[in-house]
Amino acid sequence: MKVIVAGASGTIGTPLVAALKHSGHDVLGISRTEGGAEAVRGLGADAVVADVLDRDALLRVLDGTSADAVIHEATALKHPPTHYRGRGITDTNKLRTSGTGNLVEAARLAGAKKFVTQSMIFGYGFVDHGTTTITEDAPFGEPRGTKSDPATAAFRSAEEQAFSAPGIDGVAVRYGFVYGPGPASGKIMKMLRTRMFPIPRGEGGTFGWIYVDDAAAATVAALEHGRGGAAYNIVDDEPATWGDVFDAMASAIGAPRPLRLPQFMLRMSTPFFAEQMIDTSMRVSNAKAKADLGWTPSKPTFREGVAALT
Repeated sequence: MKVIVAGASGTIGTPLVAALKHSGHDVLGISRTEGGAEAVRGLGADAVVADVLDRDALLRVLDGTSADAVIHEATALKHPPTHYRGRGITDTNKLRTSGTGNLVEAARLAGAKKFVTQSMIFGYGFVDHGTTTITEDAPFGEPRGTKSDPATAAFRSAEEQAFSAPGIDGVAVRYGFVYGPGPASGKIMKMLRTRMFPIPRGEGGTFGWIYVDDAAAATVAALEHGRGGAAYNIVDDEPATWGDVFDAMASAIGAPRPLRLPQFMLRMSTPFFAEQMIDTSMRVSNAKAKADLGWTPSKPTFREGVAALT
């Protein structure tokens, strides 16, 4: 297939372009900077420079381009989201709302029949979901009265726009917390080495995790096998607490065990971070992705994924 990838030089975009090329697809990557475009060309793909939020410029640079599919991986996050505030997440929300609309229009003009959009399991809500296993049938993108409601609304917008695009099969990949080598965990590992990445006492909530290369592989599988109108949870096989994962990561890189801070201190100093780490807990199923997409994570738990960081 001829595939246009927005955000092709990003944390997931980079391994995704490599995986698409390995699977025999013809890739045109979109990057916001010339440096990013050069990085995409270094992977053997074609590349153009465009801002997904600039509709006219995006359509102009893609004028005359034909494609079978478009994949939306564009974010404004330079590092993994350890809190849902600030310009990075505000601009990323715009990329998931207005940006998705611009890319859907570009897909239509290019004659694409498939549109895959990134989403996240955070869209189930920044609340404690208890011990219930969450499947794709659970409510998604609903307001919960939390500070992170704009982010969950943006996830929902991206999915709804993909699913409702006329003549296009829209698919959503709901990633867990993405980690791995390079930018996926680079900042976090730097913070762990200096004990600047605290964990709340009680180890924090349970969450779904996904190694960055497995996220890319699942996205290729969603492109090739995903059903129009379907969303897929892309997580590994074992939900784990923040303490479990970051203790293991610190140990793997020879860093001291992360500090444990009282929950009230985290709430006072970083309320958005506390909302994510303390108040949010979810056990998410990947059964649908395995059954429909023929995908399984190469790193079935955080233990194998963390071991691969060294």
